[in-house]
Amino acid sequence: MKATLHALVTQAVDALRCAGTLPADLETPDFVIERPKTRAQGDFSTNAAMLLAKHAGRSGTKTNPRAVAQAIVDALPANRDIAKIEIAGPGFINFHVDESAWRRQLGELFARGEAYGRNDSGRGHRAGVEYVSANPTGPLHVGHGRAAVIGDCIARVLAANGWDVAREFYYNDAGVQIENLALSVQARARGIAPDDAGWPENGYRGDYIADVAQAYLDGASVELDGQTVAGANDPDDLDAIRRFAVAWLRREQNGDLEAYGVGFDVYFLESSLYSDGKVEETVATLTANGHTYEEGGALWLRSTDFGDDKDRVMRKSDGTYTYFVPDVAYHLSKWQRGYERAITELGADHHGSLARVRAGLQALDAGIPQGWPEYVLHQMVTVMRGGEEVKLSKRAGSYLTLRDLVDEAGRDATRWFLVARKPDSQLTFDIDLARSQSLDNPVYYVQVSHARMCGLMRQLTERGLSFDREAGLQLPLEDDAATHELVVTVLRYPDVVATAGRDLEPHQLAAYLLELAQTFQSYYNDHQFLVDDADQRNARLVLAMATRQVLANGLELLGVSAPEVM
Repeated sequence: MKATLHALVTQAVDALRCAGTLPADLETPDFVIERPKTRAQGDFSTNAAMLLAKHAGRSGTKTNPRAVAQAIVDALPANRDIAKIEIAGPGFINFHVDESAWRRQLGELFARGEAYGRNDSGRGHRAGVEYVSANPTGPLHVGHGRAAVIGDCIARVLAANGWDVAREFYYNDAGVQIENLALSVQARARGIAPDDAGWPENGYRGDYIADVAQAYLDGASVELDGQTVAGANDPDDLDAIRRFAVAWLRREQNGDLEAYGVGFDVYFLESSLYSDGKVEETVATLTANGHTYEEGGALWLRSTDFGDDKDRVMRKSDGTYTYFVPDVAYHLSKWQRGYERAITELGADHHGSLARVRAGLQALDAGIPQGWPEYVLHQMVTVMRGGEEVKLSKRAGSYLTLRDLVDEAGRDATRWFLVARKPDSQLTFDIDLARSQSLDNPVYYVQVSHARMCGLMRQLTERGLSFDREAGLQLPLEDDAATHELVVTVLRYPDVVATAGRDLEPHQLAAYLLELAQTFQSYYNDHQFLVDDADQRNARLVLAMATRQVLANGLELLGVSAPEVM
């Protein structure tokens, strides 16, 4: 309905310009169609008249907003879905939707079923979503879990909006952290413990290092990317230890993510950018384009020419590259692979790298648009249990792992809690709340609402009653506030999916599902479903089953199950 009303208002404004009522050069402002605060004000409202009057005033044409509103109403094309139109306040136009339009849309919901809410606005366009991208130096922590579910849900809502989506994991398998990993495993293989003399200064201290070292010494094998990496009883072969440790931990991280319901289409290795010469190519292109200079024995990028706050070192005086250079080469590969939208989900601590990567991409003169790629940054997660913060994991040594959290709270609750808040807000994860089977737990509330509707259908059969959905769709909707609110909320779902995909904000979906479950609960409290009157029973079960379908569809986009029994 919002899309229909927006199109009708736009047609009316175009007609007013053609008729000379509005200036011919007056652009249509970015008006909204939204729900009013109260039902008495209609089902939808628009601020188009007030914005048009304001814009016309800037061009010297004095226009009264209410007069513009009346002119728009008079110019609106006839539409059977609009029962009544009113002008309110300073120039709001309020629309009352005809009851038959709601029933027709409910019919469309059932016709589309699991596809309801999906659209093809992104059809023919390709997007790449990169998330997690952890160094393969240890188990994934809770912050990685937040990145994983946000990125996974962004990919899901983009796909629901018709985009061809590739999910991508960038392994930082080169650099200082990997060297520290290899030295740590080597020390364990030699029988050196973290508290012993000779332990690497920046070594990793978790118990998992001992597990990797023992597996290496035992000659264990890791199958990864179609290759086998085997351990050896040789604690002096640091290169072999490095290869084995990286493969072992990549496999461990993949297993954690699989248990979490997260997968990827592309696994990209940072090391490949060096072995394939892409880093050198990138540096050569930037130099050939005249955007570099040498100073103090180092090679610099003139990143200030492209919006960065200072120029950046690319190649240090010792000949090694700074970490943002392979990042530029990596993102160039995304552009070359056809990602019209490239979305990278990162922790907020990476904020400083954004400007320099974008500057490097612009300096390549490769036709990459400004502002590409897009970044979604998430804040820290604090985990609480029994009113106290939980920080440490024996296995990891210094942080709580994602596997720990999933084991304690379950996959559904972990995914819900980590995606339900806007990414740039700090998050407190209360394990006790996540595990509780109470209506204070939002994911439990939504899931039990879905199960309750499934239970209605089981009870229907047990009582020997029938449900005729088509007959129910032909009946007038009951004229009460709870019915109206439930219908409008259920049918808002496609708009929520579209907005979540456009804004890369899957938390909007979680908020909507909780609102829908609460709205259904109000309706459930006021209405009996399994009544003897067939018409009343069919009409009410239509709304229950429509709500059930939307809850199931929305939970699927969050990667959360929709149980039929709880």
